Amino acid sequence: MWTRAELKQRAKDVLRGNYWKAFLISLVIMIAGGGGGGSSAWGNGGNGNGRGDGFGDFFNGMPDERMIATVLLAVAAGFTLILFFLALRIFLGYPLEVGGRKYFVQSAQYSDNRGCFRYAFDGSNYLGIVGTMFLKGLQNFLWFLLFIIPGIVKAYAYSMVPYILADNPNIGAKKAIRLSNNMTYGHKFDMFVLDLSFLGWYLLGILALVIGVLFVMPYENATKAELYLVLRRNALERNMCSYEDLRLYEPQQGGDNFQ
Repeated sequence: MWTRAELKQRAKDVLRGNYWKAFLISLVIMIAGGGGGGSSAWGNGGNGNGRGDGFGDFFNGMPDERMIATVLLAVAAGFTLILFFLALRIFLGYPLEVGGRKYFVQSAQYSDNRGCFRYAFDGSNYLGIVGTMFLKGLQNFLWFLLFIIPGIVKAYAYSMVPYILADNPNIGAKKAIRLSNNMTYGHKFDMFVLDLSFLGWYLLGILALVIGVLFVMPYENATKAELYLVLRRNALERNMCSYEDLRLYEPQQGGDNFQ
């Protein structure tokens, strides 16, 4: 078993030597993950007489054909924009996220953490990451369509997939998702509580002109990497996977290392 205190203490120990690099990597993960979406405000800009500046006035007097064409053009533009950002997330964001996770896992093991992003974009590694992360995202999306709670549960069940891909990008999509499911079995509620334990830090970050939130991210990412190492060790000990599955050396006297 694992405790929040142990994971967080180990994360703090790791961050003492490379906090600012971890901070930059965390920014990349945040951007690649699509977090922190912008907000928009709609105002009616009324001038007191109820005329002259509403959406209705924009279409007033416009022929039906032009109005339909304008609406269709706006819808097509919005749809194209959505597709663009979705493609950006899939083909650029996924490898960046896995590369960032690899950095934190390597750092947690005090191993060489250089070239983690290059590793994610390298040939077959890239294809394996994009394909597996896409299937993970699609399955999670479908679960959310069923209902919010099942979607949240499955989000925790699939949460180890980026870390598994950081070990072996070519393990296969179905195998990576199944292994993540098995790794997190019986741990999901504790993982949820672990996430809640960062809530106070994020609230303080919001009070610190919001930008303080960014300085909490390395702490959380380092802690999640420690969690993965614990769950990975459990999976290996319980024969959920082999060392070859994760491209690890089988240790002689405990511990596991990357090839």
